[in-house]
Amino acid sequence: MSDLGKLLENNRRWADGIKTDDPEYFLRLSRQQRPDILWIGCADSRVPANQIIDLPPGEVFVHRNIANVIVPTDLNCLSVLQFAVQVLEVSDVIIVGHYGCGGIAAALEDADHGLIDNWLEHIKDVRRRHADELESLEGEARQDRLVELNVMTGVDRVCATTIVKKAWRQGQNLTVHGWVYSLKDGLVKPLGSRKAGQPPALTSF
Repeated sequence: MSDLGKLLENNRRWADGIKTDDPEYFLRLSRQQRPDILWIGCADSRVPANQIIDLPPGEVFVHRNIANVIVPTDLNCLSVLQFAVQVLEVSDVIIVGHYGCGGIAAALEDADHGLIDNWLEHIKDVRRRHADELESLEGEARQDRLVELNVMTGVDRVCATTIVKKAWRQGQNLTVHGWVYSLKDGLVKPLGSRKAGQPPALTSF
């Protein structure tokens, strides 16, 4: 059996197992999705949103890219954010980075990585803004701190969007969080969060 054939077999076994336990599960799921959470995370295959927080399909709306970067001109990410906030009316937006992120490591290097360098420039901007702090650290500690700073920059950028500001003006219950996931132990570290009227995260982070 080919590798893809194995995947299809896995899918059938997974679906059959769920239907055995709950015959109406997929019928209910097909009718609507009502997640409370928008997860904006890294595309790294080791950081799967639902598994990390142990939630089933339909419970988490997910957007992922290299190094969980939030860019004010990224229509892909902004479209997901708008749908999550305005249509699904999620209560929590969580920007999730992870220690050991290859995108963060690449942004710390003075090397040519090709096309992705255009994307990494957004992380390098964070690196430049916090140069004094980062230069005081070495090796893994420096990389880990840039992971955290990139996440909290993402929190502030999400909060600065017209989408979130409009939701807050209208009294919508919405909180934006910054988390970091550890590949070494599987645990999440909360970095901070913002609600309506609160100052940018990095002023006190």
